[in-house]
Amino acid sequence: MNPALEAAAHKKARKAGVASFIGTTIEWYDFYAYGIAAALVFGKVFFPADLPPGTATLLSFLTLWAGFVARPVGGIIFGHLGDKIGRKTTLVITLIMMGIATTCIGLLPTYLQIGIWAPIALVVLRIIQGIAVGGEWGGAVLIASESAPKGKGILYAAFAQQGSPAGNLLATLVFFALSALPAPDFLLWGWRIPFLLSAALVIVGMVIRLKLEESDDMKRLIQQKKTVKLPILEVLRSHWKIVLLGAGVLPIIHVTYFKSTFALSWATKELGYTQSTFLSVIIIALVVQFITQPLGAVLVSRMDMRKAVVLMVVPEFFLMPAMFFAVETGNYWIAVLGMCLATVPHSMFYGAVGGILARAFPTRVRYSGLSISYQLCSLLVGGATPVLAQSILNGTGSIVGVAIASACYAVVSLVCMLLLLKRIGHNAAELSTAEQEDADELAREAGTSTITPTDSPRPAHQDVGGLPQPAR
Repeated sequence: MNPALEAAAHKKARKAGVASFIGTTIEWYDFYAYGIAAALVFGKVFFPADLPPGTATLLSFLTLWAGFVARPVGGIIFGHLGDKIGRKTTLVITLIMMGIATTCIGLLPTYLQIGIWAPIALVVLRIIQGIAVGGEWGGAVLIASESAPKGKGILYAAFAQQGSPAGNLLATLVFFALSALPAPDFLLWGWRIPFLLSAALVIVGMVIRLKLEESDDMKRLIQQKKTVKLPILEVLRSHWKIVLLGAGVLPIIHVTYFKSTFALSWATKELGYTQSTFLSVIIIALVVQFITQPLGAVLVSRMDMRKAVVLMVVPEFFLMPAMFFAVETGNYWIAVLGMCLATVPHSMFYGAVGGILARAFPTRVRYSGLSISYQLCSLLVGGATPVLAQSILNGTGSIVGVAIASACYAVVSLVCMLLLLKRIGHNAAELSTAEQEDADELAREAGTSTITPTDSPRPAHQDVGGLPQPAR
């Protein structure tokens, strides 16, 4: 490639990566702020005061789940739009939706003021949040991975993935600062501040996203008028096995709701930790996550993906259950150590999984396939996690069942990831089966023969018939 063109391509890729990171940070800030508030305050301000604390917390977590129920809807709607009109447009729309919904939560009247309409309005706004983030994730991963230099798709997808710990950390820091307020002030008005801050953050995100360029893969499809009329139908008809495996890959990433949302409620309401103390434990773990998460993308890019996944996931079988017993000791530094150790495996996995799943679907339905896989798991597992944990704790009075459940998440993810890699390919330096499908289509358009199975493996993005491969 011409040096000037190559430099321009790298600049575009870096811009896409940074824009994905900043945008997803804002989206996840809004989403995680709700989870923290659900653990600390929503049970007290949006439900009757005479409810038992455990019941109020459980109801609060059910409103949290409403956002996860809505996420597949967002994945379907914006997956369709993203595969029809482009990734950039959908990312602008989802950011606006999330900002409006989050700001409105900060303005909601309480149960004492409007009665049953308070939790109803809360659920409606949470559903809008869920639709927005359901459409956001797939587009952010793809705008980064599809703009990446040759062979760097998984690494650049990790830019979008970094938005999750960054957004979570930002939300937790804001609540940590507000924990210095007297309890009556925090319940009266302090908890609203993190939600109202969303308006300013969205303006920053919009300025960045409006300057973003569409990915080359999507430009090619639009120019050639080869977008699919109903992407979701093609995904469900031709790629449903990949969708199910993709959803099965993801339970381990939702253990974050064991650590943050559920553990925060449990530690502050039953174990005697103060709100600020346990928020500081979570903050330290989130810093560890932010630092270690990209290492997962590096690992799967440099070795057999199957071995890399085993190295990342197996420790979680033991470390995640151990975290609960570390927190239960009541010793601050033991709790910090337990949470940090449990954070590393699933963080590294999360850093890699976006890029891996992006390789599983051909360009024309990639947004839809990626989004449906992710949001199907969110529906069944993500929002259910704190509800499941609180129900087990309410029913048994012991943390043992919760610890066992957390280990099961890792087992399911490991088995499904190994099965997925068997189907799509396990070498990041070679084209996946879906990428090969795109390459063969380009070759046919150029009037050349496709590569046969007997040919030697071709490095990812090698030119086919004189046409550049989709940047991944």
